[in-house]
Amino acid sequence: MRIAFLGTPEFAVPSLKMLIAEGHELAVFTQPDRPKDRGHALAMPAVKLTALEAGIPVYQFEKIRLPEGVEALTAFMPDLTVTAAFGQLLSEENLSIPKFGTVNVHGSLLPKYRGASPIQTAIIEGEEETGVTTMLTNIGMDTGDILLAAKTPIGENETYGELYTRLAELGAELLKETIAKIEAGTLEPIPQDEALATRCRPIKKQDAQIDFSLPSKRIHDLVRGLNPAPTAFARLGEANIKIHETRLVSNQQVLFERFGEAVLGECVIASPKQGLVVRTGDGFIEITELQFPGGKRLPAKAAMNGKKLAGSVFEGL
Repeated sequence: MRIAFLGTPEFAVPSLKMLIAEGHELAVFTQPDRPKDRGHALAMPAVKLTALEAGIPVYQFEKIRLPEGVEALTAFMPDLTVTAAFGQLLSEENLSIPKFGTVNVHGSLLPKYRGASPIQTAIIEGEEETGVTTMLTNIGMDTGDILLAAKTPIGENETYGELYTRLAELGAELLKETIAKIEAGTLEPIPQDEALATRCRPIKKQDAQIDFSLPSKRIHDLVRGLNPAPTAFARLGEANIKIHETRLVSNQQVLFERFGEAVLGECVIASPKQGLVVRTGDGFIEITELQFPGGKRLPAKAAMNGKKLAGSVFEGL
């Protein structure tokens, strides 16, 4: 099949590699190269790197819905367009070009978590299950008919980075099955139930600050939902301390007996031998990996060397 593939980050790479392995005739459309890291040197999107290694033509547009993008997509004459974390909205003109329509690989079980951060939001909201959906793209935001869906459990301590990698691979498998059914003419699109729809917005820096008045599990879910990026943080005086990993502690009763009078956000334990434990809205949570400003990411016990945090209190929101 002749397929226009629209994708940008690592999430889209397994789907592109699957299409290459299946022998489809491909053209890749992706975002422009962007400045990266402190040096601000231009970096190619992950999808572009994969395409160039495979000798696939690559087109980059700030907005594919503008005339030059529509013209390039039309000139390729795709039977099918596939999108996976492309990062741009498509126009009706874009959508009218492929014979079999546009299929999107979305990292949630639609209609839940439509929008820009479905994988992170599922973890942050404490979901125990998520998945991937292939859908027929329409002019709305992830509102098109569902084609296929695949479910997977979310581990109690699974991070955004870990789940992202798993869902990218699951998405490639589901896309392969979806295309096979399109070619066989056996797909039956199912309209989404609007009554069950939820939205998720892009994660912003202010969303990453930990509020220690929340229950421990909510804090734990926030930390793992922002690992590896943008990374949760806690405010201590003028410093933002990055919190990479936490652990739910089982000895709550013992801690209440010792530190029941501690204020919210107080570091009740902070030592190289015992690590770092903080008072929360319903008990205590252990911070197991963190990073001080200008320092390296370290296990909490190592990070406590030379630090006197016991009794310090992380600021609220």
